[in-house]
Amino acid sequence: MKRLIVSIDEERCDGCGACVPNCVEGALRIVDGKARLTSDALCDGLGACLGECPRGALTVEERETVPFDEVAAKAHLAASARPAEPLAAVPAALTAHAGGCPGSRALTLERPAALASEEATSEPSELANWPVQLTLLPLRAPYLRGADLLICADCVPFAYPGFHQDLLRGRVVVVGCPKLDDVQFYVEKLATLLHDNEVKSITIAHMEVPCCFGLSRAVGEALRRAGKDLPVRDLTVTVQGQLVG
Repeated sequence: MKRLIVSIDEERCDGCGACVPNCVEGALRIVDGKARLTSDALCDGLGACLGECPRGALTVEERETVPFDEVAAKAHLAASARPAEPLAAVPAALTAHAGGCPGSRALTLERPAALASEEATSEPSELANWPVQLTLLPLRAPYLRGADLLICADCVPFAYPGFHQDLLRGRVVVVGCPKLDDVQFYVEKLATLLHDNEVKSITIAHMEVPCCFGLSRAVGEALRRAGKDLPVRDLTVTVQGQLVG
C-alpha cells in the first residue's frame, strides 16, 4: 500500500539520537551511527519525531510500504520497556523514560541515600535530569513539566565553584553555547519547550564575555514566541568565578 512514512537522510543525520525518545512507537534506533527505522510497520507516519532533529534529516514521504501495525508497535514498546541483560548493572537511581541512544535518553536522576548522608565526604551532585545539552533535550521529557528551569552557558559550571548548590539544586538544567551553536535553533527549540510544558520559572546563567549574553536574548525571544510571561532571573558569572546579577 502507499502511505506516509518517515524518511531519513543519512547524509544529514549525525547520529545524535535526539529524534529517538520522541518516536512514540519506538520505531527509531541509532544503528552504526545513524538514525534508522527498525521496521516500516512500526512507523505511523505522523512525524512527531521531525521537530527534534537539529540537522533536518527527518522528513515524511509517501511511498509503497507495509501498513502501520498498531498491535506490533504496542508489543514492541512493551518489550523495549524491559531492560536488556547488558543493562542489568545500571543503578536503580536512573529511571529511563524513553529508549534509544544512551547519550540522548531522557533520565530522571535521584541521589542515592549514601551520598546524601552526613558521612558523605563531598557535596553530592544536584543534577536531576539527563540529557542536559539543549540540542539533545527531548521536548516532552517528564521532568520538564512544572520545572524551575536553569538555562546555562556551558562554561558556567567550570567557572563558578558553587554551581551545584547555588544554581542547580532544585532545577532542571539546559546547557548551551550561544557563541558556537545556532542561536536561532535555540530560540525555536526553547519556544516549543516553553509552549508545551508548564515551566514555572527560568534562571539564566551565563559568563561575563559579550557573546555569552546571546543566551539571554535567545530566552527573551523564545518567551515572546511562546506567549509566556514567566519569572526570569538573569545571572552573570565572571571569569574569576564570582556570581553577579
